[in-house]
Amino acid sequence: MKVFRALGRGGSFLGSTVPAVFLAVLVLVALLAPWVAPVDPLAQGPDKLVGPGAHHLLGTDQFGRDILSRLLYGARADLVVSVGATAVAAVLGTTFGLVGGFFRGFIGGLSMRATEVVLAFPPIVLALLVVALFGPGTATLIITMGILFTPTFARVTYGQVLSVRQQDFVTASRMLGAGPGWLLFRVVLPNVLGPILVQTSLTLAATMLLESGLSYLGVGVVPPTPSWGSMIAEAQNLALSNPGFLIISCGIVVVTVLAFSILGDSLDRRFDPRRRNRPAAATAGDLRTVGGAA
Repeated sequence: MKVFRALGRGGSFLGSTVPAVFLAVLVLVALLAPWVAPVDPLAQGPDKLVGPGAHHLLGTDQFGRDILSRLLYGARADLVVSVGATAVAAVLGTTFGLVGGFFRGFIGGLSMRATEVVLAFPPIVLALLVVALFGPGTATLIITMGILFTPTFARVTYGQVLSVRQQDFVTASRMLGAGPGWLLFRVVLPNVLGPILVQTSLTLAATMLLESGLSYLGVGVVPPTPSWGSMIAEAQNLALSNPGFLIISCGIVVVTVLAFSILGDSLDRRFDPRRRNRPAAATAGDLRTVGGAA
C-alpha cells in the first residue's frame, strides 16, 4: 500500500496509476492462469491459424493452440524469471553496495571490484555463454540474469550509502553503541530504499526484455512451456499469413516493459525531490537505460 500511496503523490494518474493497475492485473491473471485460460495452452486442434472468434478470442497458432491461453501462461513464465532474477540482483547488489559504501577501505573496494567484473561483459553475450554451458531453463535464467544485474544495484546502493553514512543520525547510532549489522540494516538501509525501489522497477523491465530476447533465440524458457519470446519467434514465421499473431505477441512485451519503465520513473519522481515537478511521462534516458541493459 505504501508503494501505491507514493505513486499517487509522485506522478500523474496516467503516469503512475495506470501502469501500476496494468501490472497488478497482469500478475493476477498470471497467477490464476490455470483457472482463467480458456483451454490448455499445449492442446493442439484442427483449427489452425484461425482469426479471433467465439471459441478462440485471439485466434490460434500454426498448431491450432489457443493464443490467449498461451499468452496467459507465457506471462506466468516470464514474470517468474523476471521477478526471480530481479530479486537475486537486488539482494546481492544491495548487500555489496551496503558493505562497500559503509566500510569503504579494503573491504569496500573488494566488494565493489567483484561486481565490476561482471560489467566487462555485454549482458546478452554473457547470458548466451552461460546458457550454452549449463543449458536453458528457468533456474539458469534466474541465476544468470540475477548476477548480470547485480552491479547495477550495487552501484546505486553504494552511491546512496556514501551520502547517508555521514548523516548525524548514523553518527548518533554509532555513539550509542550500535554494531555494524544494526547500522547497516536498521539505520542505513531504510534510508536508501527509495532509489533501490526505483532500480527494482527498471530491472524488472530489463530482465523481462532480456528473457524475451533469449527465448526468441531459443535459449530461454524450455519448450513446450509458453513464453512471450518464443511466441514472437513463432509468429515471425507467420507474419504474412497471420500478422495479428505477431502484433499481439510483440505488443504484450512492449506494453509490459513500458509499464515497468513508467512505474520506475514515477517512483523516481516520488523519491527524488529534484524531479517532483517534472512531467510525469517516462524520460527518454530511463527508456534508453532499460534498452541498453537488455
